Amino acid sequence: MKEKMMKLIDVKSIVTLFLTFVFGIQTLKGQVSTEQFQTIFTTVIAFYFGIQYAKKE
Repeated sequence: MKEKMMKLIDVKSIVTLFLTFVFGIQTLKGQVSTEQFQTIFTTVIAFYFGIQYAKKE
């Protein structure tokens, strides 16, 4: 369990969660359009999970 928590708290995870949070707030405030949010979120998540998948291979 402790190892899973440590993996969750690596730099890439923190950056991914932070970007999701920031762009979510900006979308709710109307500073970023929903389309822009979807594009940014999809790109960040695809990159993050692509890296995770590549590590396992």
